[in-house]
Amino acid sequence: MSSIRAPAVAGTFYPEDDRELRNLICAMLAAWRSDAPAPKAIIVPHAGYIYSGPIAASAYAQVANGRNTITRVIMLGPSHRVPFYGLAASNAEFFTTPLGAVPVDREALTAIGQLRQVQTLDQAHQWEHSLEVHIPFLQMVLTEFKLVPLVVGEATAEEVGEVLENLWGGPETLIVVSSDLSHYHDYDTARRLDRDTSDAITHFRPQDIRYEQACGRNPILGLLLAARQHHMNAEILDLRNSGDTAGPRDRVVGYGAYTFI
Repeated sequence: MSSIRAPAVAGTFYPEDDRELRNLICAMLAAWRSDAPAPKAIIVPHAGYIYSGPIAASAYAQVANGRNTITRVIMLGPSHRVPFYGLAASNAEFFTTPLGAVPVDREALTAIGQLRQVQTLDQAHQWEHSLEVHIPFLQMVLTEFKLVPLVVGEATAEEVGEVLENLWGGPETLIVVSSDLSHYHDYDTARRLDRDTSDAITHFRPQDIRYEQACGRNPILGLLLAARQHHMNAEILDLRNSGDTAGPRDRVVGYGAYTFI
């Protein structure tokens, strides 16, 4: 019997009704028509859709231009519940959402499983939202694809970068790094901090990104290292916070969307 990773945050972070979910994602994508080429990698936020969904949609609208090319998605997001060292793979053969099941690229996970920083740890995936919230977007903008889902714990940029280098592939492979930005500052402070973080991302200055600036700092730093080695260009598509979308402005969470081509 196949091992399935069931959705943990459907009904809380995003709708659990498939029709409602499709309609919501379509509406968010419709605000971001793009003729730009499909990116090799994106950084996108992972809060509830009412907060960060419109920002994430800016990147997925561009990913949609690779609908007939992208067949594998490497997903890296921070661990919010389970502390561990390195990167955590899953034993699951499928990750499911209300929109259906997506197969896991078991061959890719077996290949990187030889690296010392990679382990199989299903507990890290069971309740983790940082990867799950992006799968419905991917299901809406791509056709058939496989996932390589990796939750990132305490890991260096070099360790994450080595994993990405082993999985880099060609235009068939998309890399998705999941991260929110600053947390629980007032609106103006958050805007300043998040702009500094965005400048560090787009100008490939990993040394200027601290833990408090991005919860997905570890996978971001690994992506910056790998992207710089591949001579890529980074662009910011959208930069807002929860005070701009669906929350008060006294304690906000920052969200940014970035592409690497």
